[in-house]
Amino acid sequence: MIVDCAVYEDGHRRDGQVDLQHAYRDCRKDGAFAWIGLYEPSAEEFDSLSREFDLHPLAVEDAIHAHQRPKLETFGDMALLVLKTARYVDPNEVVNLGEILVFAGQDFVITVRHGEASDLHGVRERLESNPELLKSGPGAVVHAIVDKVVDDYQPAIDGLEEDVEQVETEVFSPARPDRTERIYRLKRETLAFYHAAAPLIAPINALARGHYDVIPDEVRAYFRDVNDHLLRVHEQLEGLRDLLTAVLQANLAQVTVRQNEDVRKISAAVAILAVPTAIAGIYGMNFEHMPELGWTFGYPLALGLMVLICLTLYRYFRKVGWL
Repeated sequence: MIVDCAVYEDGHRRDGQVDLQHAYRDCRKDGAFAWIGLYEPSAEEFDSLSREFDLHPLAVEDAIHAHQRPKLETFGDMALLVLKTARYVDPNEVVNLGEILVFAGQDFVITVRHGEASDLHGVRERLESNPELLKSGPGAVVHAIVDKVVDDYQPAIDGLEEDVEQVETEVFSPARPDRTERIYRLKRETLAFYHAAAPLIAPINALARGHYDVIPDEVRAYFRDVNDHLLRVHEQLEGLRDLLTAVLQANLAQVTVRQNEDVRKISAAVAILAVPTAIAGIYGMNFEHMPELGWTFGYPLALGLMVLICLTLYRYFRKVGWL
């Protein structure tokens, strides 16, 4: 589905609606370029675009099927940048990942969004309000899109960080509940987020260093700023990942300690109960000739002995912390 189609010339958007045929023709003029936005297009919808802008078949396949790792590839004078977007759903403690593919040439930009990708309408409006930057051409559009995606990482990290701190507090609270499942779930979401953001560092660094002609000199400084933000995101995700690993280990250690405590309590109880069981078992064998069977005080003596030994064992186990 085509979300928007526009032609920009000298930093300004052409008035009125622009169809694809006019976009193909007008973007060939000096100082003009087309920006075509699509959302989850089919192969048929993308066919005319691929033919008109001579897009490489492999790049077209990536755009249609999505599920690509963040990367930057070149096909002739065209560059393909794959971005992963992230949005944190706090009630479910899930990071929803989307995907934006950006085709950038000397006179066109094609953006293809998949899933819950960042909305680019606001990016268009901000660029259109800054004609001087928009004069830089497709490179300015690429920067604005990347900047939006990286900026959207921070709210997702903040939400994730808040839940990680919460589960850390729960693990080290006096109640010491078992939070293994929640920790594992947060760790899995953090790793998925990390794999979406970390591979983007090298492509953004390459764009900032000016390795691609589609990015003019005046835009490269902006990419350096985005790269700094991305490195900060990378460090935060690494910190969360390490923290969750430590919290998981601490939680498992506490679970092991609780299990050992339970085993000690059970062992102490078994030891205490074993004494009356043994004495009762001996005097329950029903032999005719046994000591004290005919003695008047034999029965109360046996009961008293059981109680005395059980109390002694109970006090001992209490003293050593088994009960």
